[in-house]
Amino acid sequence: MKILLFGKNGQVGWELQRALASLGELVALDSGSTEWHANFADPEALAATVRAVAPQWIVNATAHTAVDKAESEPDLARTLNATAPGVLAREATAIGATLLHYSTDYVFDGSGSTPWVEDAATGPLSVYGATKLEGEEAIRRSGCTHLILRTSWVYAARGGNFAKTMLKLAAERDALKVIADQIGAPTGADLLADVSAHALRQLAHQPQLSGTYHAVAAGQTSWHGYARHVIEHARAAGWPIRVAPDAIEAVPASAFPTPAQRPRNSRLDTRKLRDSFGLHLPAWQTGVDRLLAEIL
Repeated sequence: MKILLFGKNGQVGWELQRALASLGELVALDSGSTEWHANFADPEALAATVRAVAPQWIVNATAHTAVDKAESEPDLARTLNATAPGVLAREATAIGATLLHYSTDYVFDGSGSTPWVEDAATGPLSVYGATKLEGEEAIRRSGCTHLILRTSWVYAARGGNFAKTMLKLAAERDALKVIADQIGAPTGADLLADVSAHALRQLAHQPQLSGTYHAVAAGQTSWHGYARHVIEHARAAGWPIRVAPDAIEAVPASAFPTPAQRPRNSRLDTRKLRDSFGLHLPAWQTGVDRLLAEIL
């Protein structure tokens, strides 16, 4: 089994290098790779890489994820999030490979409070969400065997993340304001990578499982609830926390205007994934506590 991974140095890509290594020969690339072309800004050149490597599995962990910046550069966002995945899907179809691609809760409009199921009506609010949806549609049209995993609020110990930001601010300030009207499930890149490896291995024996799935940790919280959990965990561990427990104020998203509108309801229903692949998804607190054990 040969696996071609794009985006090896991103949060998810880094964890995928670990999770996929035991499943076959792994060719891991990023935009700076020199032996093979892997720059998603030139989608057609990716086709030559796929044909030369001739993998059985293609895993795409590359995307334009700068949500606000995408509003001012929609063409680049569309190239990276829609055109390039469409090319990968086309080439996967041509060589009989399976494509794994990551998408987002931003394909929905964030209304209501019910967790989104895979076939719910989409309605992206931003360029990022719209271009990610276009990428999904291109993959489905191609006819290739595929897994599209929609996820949300992804974090990793490597690089920057929300928890590190909150810990830094909590050590410096007497009071914090954190958004409380956006709800989702913080999901570790390590969990997402492990779910991906498991699903790919099963899909190899059950190609009828090809399709779109929601993959997030169990449970739900707001950014405010997430921040409180992180800060109180760190306080209990003896981390130098300055802000008092009652000085972490819950505020609406309107308190922090951004160029791109975020969905308020980022809840994703994972029943289809769990039932199809026999998976148990741990509570979001489990992964966050593991992250904190690594960084504190």
